[in-house]
Amino acid sequence: MTDEVRVYVEEADGQRTEVVGPTDMGLNLMELLKASGYDIQATCGGMALCGTCHIEVLGGPTLDEPGDDEMAMLESLPVLREGSRLSCQIRIADAIDGLVLRLMPQDS
Repeated sequence: MTDEVRVYVEEADGQRTEVVGPTDMGLNLMELLKASGYDIQATCGGMALCGTCHIEVLGGPTLDEPGDDEMAMLESLPVLREGSRLSCQIRIADAIDGLVLRLMPQDS
């Protein structure tokens, strides 16, 4: 068990940027991405109500299945991919170390 995890954000040009986050602060992935300078609105504050923290998981460890609230929000979004998740519902923990993701565009 470590005190930090590494996730990788695939940028528009295909490059991957490493983002390191602490496992001992109770953060979720949305908070880590925002703190790392990514433009995530997070209008609902991480309650799985707005979908503005939508990501696509491209690789890495297998995550727990989305809960009912997360799934309902994902199904209401204009674009849903096989790896679609809400980053506010993914806790920063050892289990996500090595996760590769892409931020999904926000279509208004």
